[in-house]
Amino acid sequence: MREKKMFPIAPYFRGVGQIMLQPNGWTGLLFLVGIFYDSVIMGIAAMVAVVTGTLTAKLLKYDETEINDGLYGFSATLVGVALTFYFAPVPVIWVAVVLGSALAAMFQHALIVRKIPGFTFPFIVITWILLFVFRHLYVLPVSSEVTEALNAYDDFTVSTHGFGEVIFQGSVLAGLIFFLGVFVSSPVAALYGVAASVLGAYVSERFAEPMTDIHMGLFSFNAVLCAITFSGKKPVDGIWVLISVLLSVAIDLGMLSMHWAVLTFPFVAASWITLALKNGAKKLMPALVE
Repeated sequence: MREKKMFPIAPYFRGVGQIMLQPNGWTGLLFLVGIFYDSVIMGIAAMVAVVTGTLTAKLLKYDETEINDGLYGFSATLVGVALTFYFAPVPVIWVAVVLGSALAAMFQHALIVRKIPGFTFPFIVITWILLFVFRHLYVLPVSSEVTEALNAYDDFTVSTHGFGEVIFQGSVLAGLIFFLGVFVSSPVAALYGVAASVLGAYVSERFAEPMTDIHMGLFSFNAVLCAITFSGKKPVDGIWVLISVLLSVAIDLGMLSMHWAVLTFPFVAASWITLALKNGAKKLMPALVE
């Protein structure tokens, strides 16, 4: 669903909405509401980051349609939220938010012009670099944000946390707001996301991962992004959702076992693999896949 009337601030909201692949300003607005509910600091960082990424694209005269669709805002937004999630909001972090957001937009452009489906890869690379810098070269204090473990462990909290952790938010309400944000844009994608969140938790539980981590959504949020990416109204879409979700959980488990900063890399890697499989299947069985 796209807004029929263009507003000057619409590209910024769409940039936030594109975190879950929704070029919808209302989706982005709901995402911001959810972030601010959990953390005012992260909400401010998200706004600074999406404005920086989008303005960078405008100043560098990137394609106007791509800018209006929010393609230069979502990785930037995630960089801003991630930095204020991991580190205390000292002045150097705000400088890093601006620089990192601008770099994420430029990296996104490099992928777009080469027709590479980058997804959130620019966010991942920029954040990995900044995590290394602020943890090993110029050490900063960690964030004081505290994520509370919920006492109620059930499929509902798992599904909402799967949505919430996509943007580093741990509360049930934030996750529910994020779900609604996707739902107003694409009900099918939102419902696939719920199923993927629960499936990701179930698979990780079978591998005896800590229940607290599972119910916080740490094994579900990449699965949610995969489900949204490959969701559709055709029965075959469910097959690609399932493949991508299972791949993302497997990659997630592997990275966590090596104590790597996962971020959304399992989603990106699983999506690349699934796209390759899907393209191969189209050549062999076009009638079945399409």
